[in-house]
Amino acid sequence: MKAKEIQDLIDFISNSGLAEVKIETDEFKLSIKKYSEAPTVKLEAAPIAAPVAAAPVSTPAPAPSAPAVAKEENSKLVEIKSPMIGTFYRTSNPDSDPFVGVGDSVSAGQTVCIIEAMKLFNEIESEVSGKIVKVLVDNATPVEYDQPLFLVDPAG
Repeated sequence: MKAKEIQDLIDFISNSGLAEVKIETDEFKLSIKKYSEAPTVKLEAAPIAAPVAAAPVSTPAPAPSAPAVAKEENSKLVEIKSPMIGTFYRTSNPDSDPFVGVGDSVSAGQTVCIIEAMKLFNEIESEVSGKIVKVLVDNATPVEYDQPLFLVDPAG
């Protein structure tokens, strides 16, 4: 990774609101933690073992059928879908409260979860305003592109 790419990544992290990002490849390990206004960077060029890719094949298969049933029963509900393949997290770290829960009101642009893809943590924002009716995915489970994550009642 070149210095310009690292600086662009630091700028992105600073503006995203994320507290920590870790990237590991065969050639390097990069850890960026934001404790104050200025993020700190730690870059190790030592070779590391290749990360084992978790294949999200069997786990997400049952999830699409549940939203289909819920959608038939509640046609007024709007789905918040995953914009990418990755691992779904309801919190920014294990000690934090979930971004949103059932019964919470959300507004368009509000962060509802994080999806980790290739060691990058991406904040997912709601595209609709309303009330969270159901969380369709368990914490720390793989998700597919366009998989429904939440059901929102726009009237709520």
